[in-house]
Amino acid sequence: MPYAQGTTLRVHYKGLLDDGSVFDSSADRDPLEFTIGAGQVIPGFESAVLDLAVGEKTSVTIAPEDAYGARVPDAVQQVPVTAFTDDPYEGAMVQLLGPEGERLAATITEVGEEEATLDFNHPLAGRTLTFEIELVEIVLA
Repeated sequence: MPYAQGTTLRVHYKGLLDDGSVFDSSADRDPLEFTIGAGQVIPGFESAVLDLAVGEKTSVTIAPEDAYGARVPDAVQQVPVTAFTDDPYEGAMVQLLGPEGERLAATITEVGEEEATLDFNHPLAGRTLTFEIELVEIVLA
């Protein structure tokens, strides 16, 4: 029977990319705690645990639309190198303030003489992800 909205669970997990490399894991950390229906984890991850019993494990492959979404080409923009307070470098994560004061995260993907390329897509957008998940505990039902 699926867990109801508002149920808080603790899980151990390992996230893998298509090539088998690990991009995240709860190994050597406390289990991940999240509440069903609160939007704290990607939809495909939440769906994968709904029918698990405590101690049960599963492996699930999640398409981009149930993970971090498709890559949005318009989310890649050029900005003048002079806009940075420190020297920009490829691979750096930066935070900017949006037009309404919201914080926006971007990755610098290229640095030229005059401009740097910022990618505002989530680093895992457009990727198919595999998670190995173990339900450790039901905290609140």
